[in-house]
Amino acid sequence: MLDRLQKILSRHGIASRRGAEQIILSGRVLVNGKTVTELGTKADPESDRIEVDGKLLQTKAPEFVYLLLNKPTGVVSTCDDPQGRETVLDILPSQYQHIYPVGRLDYNSSGALILTNDGDFANYLMHPRHHVAKTYEVWVKDIPNNETIKQWRDGILLDGKCTLPAPVDILKVEHSQNQNPRTQLQIILSEGRNRQIRRVAEQLGHPVLALHRVAIASIPIAALKLGSHRLLSDREIKILNPNYIRSDI
Repeated sequence: MLDRLQKILSRHGIASRRGAEQIILSGRVLVNGKTVTELGTKADPESDRIEVDGKLLQTKAPEFVYLLLNKPTGVVSTCDDPQGRETVLDILPSQYQHIYPVGRLDYNSSGALILTNDGDFANYLMHPRHHVAKTYEVWVKDIPNNETIKQWRDGILLDGKCTLPAPVDILKVEHSQNQNPRTQLQIILSEGRNRQIRRVAEQLGHPVLALHRVAIASIPIAALKLGSHRLLSDREIKILNPNYIRSDI
């Protein structure tokens, strides 16, 4: 069946829909021996010969996979890394090498990360208008006062645009004889701007010491050890996208 090329690549786990578009635009895709660089080009994976970087696509796409990973620090949230650092795919079993992360967690951050080969599902989660909430537990330097917490909740100007209002609550404060005190905050974001928590914390004078994402929507990471993963249930998939129907069923 004819389908858009970027959707086919995404369905086969080559990259997210957006990533697949970049792969096409960069001239890395051949259809029946001809380089394709025009977005929207259609092909039939069952009858057309589709190659990416010289590698032939399988005729039959793999089944959709929806995975929850508790990402450790020191691992990048990409499928490959030019600097040779360990990626999220490196810490997953070989049967999951065709999936890709939905969004990112910083190299020095840990916690909940969803991976899939379902481009439509990934696009839904990443689209700003859906405001999928993500909950973080964040250690910051020193003790933010009430005014600072209020500023953080109300929104801070980043790159000329104010962040959306967000719940920010103090969970605990720790004192040490040899070091400055530190504070653990719970922060719930419904937007995903680049390094948002770290940049806001720095701007407010309380740099992040550690950042851990504990939940995506109402799906917690608590039962998973660092570096562990599990498949999402159909109920959890529905939580992430209430209107979603898996197209491979």
